Amino acid sequence: MNNQSDQKMKQGKVINTNTAEYYTYDFEGPALDGVYQLDLTYDQETGHGAYMIRMEPGTITTKHVHKLREEYLILEGDIIESDGTVLGPGDYIIYEPGSEHNSRTEKGALVIGFDYPSPDQLNAKSKSESES
Repeated sequence: MNNQSDQKMKQGKVINTNTAEYYTYDFEGPALDGVYQLDLTYDQETGHGAYMIRMEPGTITTKHVHKLREEYLILEGDIIESDGTVLGPGDYIIYEPGSEHNSRTEKGALVIGFDYPSPDQLNAKSKSESES
């Protein structure tokens, strides 16, 4: 296994998420100490793509409303949602546009997330473009 964070392939890119540098998470609020993000395909301008979030024990995210669909898979640790739902490794969560929440962890967590337009948003965009 190569120890580089990014490797080039003939027709793709490899990102070693164990050695890549995460940055301090600052989505919709102040930068959060102990919460770090690694953009995989995530585009800061559109808000679309895949990313990883690493949370140190005892951290909490800022409460936020989703403009897009957010989905994430817990790879390690625990996540406790604002409604009290306790989640662990293997749990896959889906938040639709307009939903609001924040997350916290007691033990620390590693998640991979995906933000993109929901099917309803894509259908509405397609319909408005066809009417133009």
